[in-house]
Amino acid sequence: MSMKSNFGNQKSKIQNPKSFLPPGREAFHAKEWAIVQKYKNPRQVQKFLRALPYNWEKKGETLRTFRGVIRRHTAHCLEAVLTAATILEQHGYPPTVLDIESQDNLDHVLFIYQHRGRFGTVARSRDAGLHGRKPTFRTVRDLVMSYADPYVDGSGRIVGYGVADLRILVKADWRFSEKSVWEVERALIKMPHKKIKTSDRRYRTMLARFRDFRKKFPDRPVTFYSNRNQWM
Repeated sequence: MSMKSNFGNQKSKIQNPKSFLPPGREAFHAKEWAIVQKYKNPRQVQKFLRALPYNWEKKGETLRTFRGVIRRHTAHCLEAVLTAATILEQHGYPPTVLDIESQDNLDHVLFIYQHRGRFGTVARSRDAGLHGRKPTFRTVRDLVMSYADPYVDGSGRIVGYGVADLRILVKADWRFSEKSVWEVERALIKMPHKKIKTSDRRYRTMLARFRDFRKKFPDRPVTFYSNRNQWM
């Protein structure tokens, strides 16, 4: 079964049941609801997340919910996904996540959505090339492959990917809990992933190019990739 059909099947399972309805206005604090009302589509949410300082977890590892992110005004990649999911489900987007596996076990997690039958993402990252993508991809695999070159650094290389709806994946309160929701991370690791193979030659070329760039420009964002027109 393709990953595209998995995405479709998950959505079909959650149509109509009241237990999967998004929380109402009363569940949000005033500041939170104002943010939900201000950012109404993936492009706007991506802009909001890019403006947040990156959570470097200097005081210890965290996995904050939407509520925690809004309170502390900082997020790392998975915290940004929970934030995007909470905001965008209020505007009709299922809270669906894409987990990209790397050979160095440093996965990247993104909010994935569809617009007019095409796939796109919303994401926050330390790396310029790993943020969101415009909804231009026919399949989830095509979307994942748009991250293949930007994923290559000193140790990273894409080896697999999986898609899941947060409402099905976990029981944890990933929207409003005051505590870190480590159950989400554990569930993403355990969920089924589809293996993906990338070209060894292309990988070696990108690795050499990345290392050369880093020697010349140790503090600059890496943005030399050819698919920047797909970035959001």
